[in-house]
Amino acid sequence: MRCPFCGAHDTKVVDSRLSGDGDQVRRRRRCVVCNERFTTYESAELNLPRVVKRDGTRVPFDGRKLRSGIMRAAEKRPISTDQIDAAVAHINRKLLGSSEGEVSSHRIGELVMDELRELDQVAYVRFASVYREFEDVAAFREEIERLERQPSAEEKKAQLDLLDALEPPRDKRTS
Repeated sequence: MRCPFCGAHDTKVVDSRLSGDGDQVRRRRRCVVCNERFTTYESAELNLPRVVKRDGTRVPFDGRKLRSGIMRAAEKRPISTDQIDAAVAHINRKLLGSSEGEVSSHRIGELVMDELRELDQVAYVRFASVYREFEDVAAFREEIERLERQPSAEEKKAQLDLLDALEPPRDKRTS
């Protein structure tokens, strides 16, 4: 790794640890020539599917564009950078897990809306208004009413906890 301060090619790793959701390695490095310290991040190079846009064109998946769209929707909302990074990582994992060579931009938009719905309802409606091309106030009203009918994250968790409590214990020998 080249030193960003003096350009020397000889650097030493001082410390390594997992970063984010465990899908990156954070390394503290020291330049052997100038003794300056700096941080690098290492992640696996993964082949994300190509994106099929509405007009039928195919483009490489761009995580920066995904992050930018989420950041725009979350602007001036109480959503941390860590939460946005986690949402982007979650979407990336879903796309990688699908093992498809191509994915529609529509599918990516739906994944973004799923993440934003859980993070912040205002950011969700902002994104949905652009993504679904709302043309009037009635479209906003319909989306907000649909959002209000859905259970909140706390209600979903309570329902899942209730289901877990009702499920009979499994025999360890038969599972």
